[in-house]
Amino acid sequence: MAAEIDDCEVCLDTIRPRYAAALEQLQRDCFPTLGEDELMRAEHFLNHCRLFPQGNFVALHGERVIGLGSGFLIAFDFEQAQHSFQDIIDGGYYSAHDPDGDWYYGGDISVHPHYRRRGVGSLLYKARMDIVMRLNRRGIVAGGLIPGYVDHKAALTPQTYVDKVVAGDLYDSTLSFQLNRGFAVRGLLQDYIEDEASDNWATLIVWDNPDFQPD
Repeated sequence: MAAEIDDCEVCLDTIRPRYAAALEQLQRDCFPTLGEDELMRAEHFLNHCRLFPQGNFVALHGERVIGLGSGFLIAFDFEQAQHSFQDIIDGGYYSAHDPDGDWYYGGDISVHPHYRRRGVGSLLYKARMDIVMRLNRRGIVAGGLIPGYVDHKAALTPQTYVDKVVAGDLYDSTLSFQLNRGFAVRGLLQDYIEDEASDNWATLIVWDNPDFQPD
């Protein structure tokens, strides 16, 4: 799986220990508004390598790490869907990974700011969907940031903002991208993540695997 950027191919690899330091820096480059405790570090990525390497993807432009699509398998309970990012990812270690879990929890999608709107995010989302279909899991669930809310929070509640994005009346760089790739909003998550842009709100987004076959 690859894409062309500036005549150089962007490729995906599964996560490996040699990428850990660069992935730590990628967090800082991608999420400048997040609290320091919300950012994952090299030690977290090393644990992802150990737990579920086939479900964690690194985008490379030549030798440079420019993107990440990471996550883990979990038995997600939609009846008790409220959760915080740090709780469900165990502070970044992904220790809740359950090899028999029926949902892929999307822990992080990040693309370096210099490489956005060039197809890298689409490659990472497709890689996640492919592993879900290959493993015959129900789909992907995640908490999604709403970075565009910062420009509207003086006038709109988070729910109204999300409703307008879903309806196509407003554009959000993250949520609109997710909706265009088949995700649906199942609710809002309060105090999900320390993020000044969104007042700590996030969407609960879900992608259902169209090929899922119950046992």
